[in-house]
Amino acid sequence: SSLLLMSGVVVTVGLCRRLARRRLRSRPLLFAFVVEMFSTFQICACTNELSLLGNVEPKPHTALTLTYGFTVLHGLSLAGSTCNPCGTLQPMWGGGTSLGMGGLKIAAQFVAAVLARAFMHFIWSLEMAEPHLGVLSQGCSSPMQTTEMQAFCIELLFSVVFQLAVLQAESVNPKYRVHLIALLITMLVYAGGNLTGAIFNPALAFSLHADCFYEKFLSYSLVYWIAPCLGKFLILYVF
Repeated sequence: SSLLLMSGVVVTVGLCRRLARRRLRSRPLLFAFVVEMFSTFQICACTNELSLLGNVEPKPHTALTLTYGFTVLHGLSLAGSTCNPCGTLQPMWGGGTSLGMGGLKIAAQFVAAVLARAFMHFIWSLEMAEPHLGVLSQGCSSPMQTTEMQAFCIELLFSVVFQLAVLQAESVNPKYRVHLIALLITMLVYAGGNLTGAIFNPALAFSLHADCFYEKFLSYSLVYWIAPCLGKFLILYVF
């Protein structure tokens, strides 16, 4: 049922993106906002559901396989979208995207994060599948299983590694690039998922753990917002 739910989200977002291309091409700002919002919604909604499957046997093979598979699917179906505020900063820094357009896309990403969380909470409240039972009663399910400083360093390091790999993979054939990026993300999740969640995406972090941001805003914003952005700026400064 979880696989059907995530597949349904991917198909629906694909149809919405196609409809947006047909109807909103003459309105570039609205088109950019809507496409980025739909794309980020897909990633946030699917990752919310994937986060419930971490304890499915055999552990951690099932969760890692699904992470790799859906990361490839996102890469193939969401071409042209960044779905990550850190990724949006690169063209803004280099002058390829205006400040207004970049801000619009980042706003779309956080709007999508909130919508995806609300949508998944509604689905979970129906308790149609075993992993959904009792999920909403857990409150802040903290992914930070280490000290704040260690978590900051881990997310910073993972952001640097990921952004560096994305830059280096630009010259790779797109049909191979998506598998390389998916493999890297899966490896990072395996290496640090039990410590910080290995998210390195501010919008996705907010969608997954909004309750934790409400309760411990300063520490969670430092680890899941500032650290990934700092990692991105380090890469931009070096290159």
